[in-house]
Amino acid sequence: MKEFFITGTDTDAGKTHVTSLLLKLLAQHKKRAMGFKPIASGCEMAFDQLVNADALILMESATVSAKYDIINPFSFAPAIAPHIAAQKVGTTLSVANISAAYQQTKLQGSDYILTEGAGGWALPLNDSEYLYDWVKAEQLPVILVVGMKLGCINHALLTAAHMQSMGVNCIGWIANQIDDEMDEYQANLESLKQRLPFPLLAISPYTEQTPKLQIYKSLLAALSINS
Repeated sequence: MKEFFITGTDTDAGKTHVTSLLLKLLAQHKKRAMGFKPIASGCEMAFDQLVNADALILMESATVSAKYDIINPFSFAPAIAPHIAAQKVGTTLSVANISAAYQQTKLQGSDYILTEGAGGWALPLNDSEYLYDWVKAEQLPVILVVGMKLGCINHALLTAAHMQSMGVNCIGWIANQIDDEMDEYQANLESLKQRLPFPLLAISPYTEQTPKLQIYKSLLAALSINS
């Protein structure tokens, strides 16, 4: 089984969008793949349970089906930081209980699991743990989604530096063009290619049509799929 963690430079960097495209890419190559979104805030009641729109997108993009609470075990109604939302309803978020939930996901018969984080890289779980502690404990290879907007170079470089300081295996980054009017988009992209210490895997161009990834060979190699 191949497992990856998809994180972003910030909230709304495009983690769900990119994770969905990666799941669809795996589907095109006849791979059994599913998404896992352990934590989601900003959920609404449907089918007698709290559900999150991003988690539903991952379910729709997967080729392995599972019950909602397997895909998104920790869901909170307020669209606020998850550790604060958890405190408000008396729930404990921890590395241990996310790992326990992840074990259930790994029993679903998938060849690939793409885990989407929440917010940016440094997401608190409780007073002493962060979601990146879970990523390191599970030894998951990381893909960084860079939301291409003003400030993205700073966000990306700080995130990369922290990953390196922790010894996390970031296998590469994906540029997600979230702002079609970004000044000097190409120059910013080239600056990131120069400065980030891991390879560019793909580009997700801004579009109002069916979204597609511009794929580099490094992504196909990372996913172990043939071009």
